[in-house]
Amino acid sequence: MFINITTSETGDNKGSSGALVNYLEKENQMQIEKGKGLEQENWFNGTGYEIRRQEVRMKIDGNIAKLGRIDSKFFLINISPSQKELAHLYEKYGKEGTKEKLKEFAVRVMDEYAKNFKRTGVNSHKDLLWYGKHENYRYYKHTDKEVKDGTRQKGERKDGRQDHIQIIVSRKDITNRIKLSPQNTSKGNNKVHSAKLGEFNRTAFKQSGESLFDAFFGFDRGLKDTLAYANTMKNGTAEQKMLMRILDGIQHRNINLSQPLKELTIGVADGLFENVGQMVSSIGEFGADLLSILMEPVYDSPQTNPVEEAEKRRRKKASRDISHGHSL
Repeated sequence: MFINITTSETGDNKGSSGALVNYLEKENQMQIEKGKGLEQENWFNGTGYEIRRQEVRMKIDGNIAKLGRIDSKFFLINISPSQKELAHLYEKYGKEGTKEKLKEFAVRVMDEYAKNFKRTGVNSHKDLLWYGKHENYRYYKHTDKEVKDGTRQKGERKDGRQDHIQIIVSRKDITNRIKLSPQNTSKGNNKVHSAKLGEFNRTAFKQSGESLFDAFFGFDRGLKDTLAYANTMKNGTAEQKMLMRILDGIQHRNINLSQPLKELTIGVADGLFENVGQMVSSIGEFGADLLSILMEPVYDSPQTNPVEEAEKRRRKKASRDISHGHSL
């Protein structure tokens, strides 16, 4: 699950949202240009699913009270399921069903976005001004590895299932009174700044989206496919990486601990444990099961000397050659 927050696909979020809204109409425009005459994909939010682009631009551009010329007016949230996740959705809901379910999921993601600010009066998607758009395809950009090495061209459509959701969310809340900025990542260090803009933890927001996806769609996510595992193996301490490898080994030996393991994975990523003992004791009744698995003997294949193995193979081959010669 890839969830990202940027200023804008068009590179500017300090003026009108018109350029971004028009950019996100690209699939509708392509249908018109190709003369397909297919049904247009409208915008949606928590109150409706057939919202026109004119309303999106007008409402976002009009919700900027007390924002200066160089202040951000809106943000773009990208919700992109992985190929594994999309395969799960297609098998469960089909193409059209997946599109509708992703829209429902997006509403719940915006609930998490609102809660993340920890601001009084901002508790759910209903307290935000936002609009989402389902897109079917993705296209290669100049920053993609395939474009850089020449195997793909910029603008070329990517292979595979590419369903994703793009969301424009206003910098101000639905009342046009409260400023909300996901760019404020002070985590409470600057209380005055956080009081004005809300305190936003991007990692926690992305983690909530992943956990929400698994619960909402009944998706069984492997430990190595989690955000916590990826972040830990990239940026974690030696102790955190060791604990994560232990959890990965346990996952393949006992599936009954899948939920406690997910919780431990997040705990390891957050640096809650200094050693195995702390990790085991943190999960209560499951701690005994986890400890018994850790104490189970693990079979190790005997160590071999590569030189000796090579000599054995040589002798065996020579013996076969001699036997073959005698048979002649």
